[in-house]
Amino acid sequence: YQRRVHGTLSECLFFFAMSQTQENQCTQLIFFDGASPSPKELKEQLEKGNTEVKIENMKKVIMLHLNGEPQTSLTMTIIRFVLPSDDHTLKKLLLYFLEIIDKTDSQGKLLPEMILVCNFIRNDLQHPNEYIRGCTLRFICKLKEEELLEPLTDSILSNLEHRHSYVRRNAVLAVFSVYSKFQRLLPDAPEIVENFLDHETDVSSKRNAFIMLFNCAQERAINYVRKTIELDITSSGDIFQLALVDLLKHLCKTNPQEKSQYLRVIFSLLSSKSPSVLFQCASTLLTLSSSPTAIKESAATFVNLLNSHGDNNVKLIVLDRLTDIKKRFPDILADLPMYSALI
Repeated sequence: YQRRVHGTLSECLFFFAMSQTQENQCTQLIFFDGASPSPKELKEQLEKGNTEVKIENMKKVIMLHLNGEPQTSLTMTIIRFVLPSDDHTLKKLLLYFLEIIDKTDSQGKLLPEMILVCNFIRNDLQHPNEYIRGCTLRFICKLKEEELLEPLTDSILSNLEHRHSYVRRNAVLAVFSVYSKFQRLLPDAPEIVENFLDHETDVSSKRNAFIMLFNCAQERAINYVRKTIELDITSSGDIFQLALVDLLKHLCKTNPQEKSQYLRVIFSLLSSKSPSVLFQCASTLLTLSSSPTAIKESAATFVNLLNSHGDNNVKLIVLDRLTDIKKRFPDILADLPMYSALI
């Protein structure tokens, strides 16, 4: 994304600062073709149009704002005439709009109209439709204003107990986001998420909770790993297993005195049914250990992946790993007939 500016040095610096500000606020840039409607036209359509018209004009407002034409003057109009709508598409567009606009003034204070937005977010966190709740929780992950987040913490935590897994997995992400930015708002978040992890059955929700503990309260994540050592974790879902392997790799490097325990878990994961988990475990074993047992298990896993996978790109990657093993440990692999026949 580039912009050419001709003029004095002060003008160049001004436009550079503006472009930097815009890029910091944007999570995406959308191409907008055609003549730009005036704010007056947009306001009239948002006030008097039906749901389809409002959807079309909300898209225009968002694209214009992202492309450098601020539409903050329409904020109150959107709050009054779009915010009360129950249409799912319109609600999603409203969240996009709220994500990209400035929510504070030049002094860093929360704008008065954001109080209305806060009430809207709280109501949608308690909405009977799980899709609305999930989208709102994902939107909360993008918020950076402490004053806006503070009244919402209780509603966020209550969604950890929602009956639908889509809501719970997004609620964990929202807790993770709020705690990472403002620990004061959720001081008990690690303990709450650890309890959530112990009783959760949805794989995606467990993965999100585990990643939060890994990043924010590593000791609790380690305690959970110790509890799972005695359990069969090969049926816990591949996305959770991959997150577990990442943590085990990190722990083996930071806590070498307990390395044997963590390697035992990685060895147990070699019986997983997921090719991605098998590949990650075999690669991790090669990184962490040079013992003959680890090398042979890794090589055998790579050979099995090579024989069972049909994607040529995957086969090339696996062959590259096997070639690397051959260069580093030629003597250890001499006893593997399937490997000798292959390389």
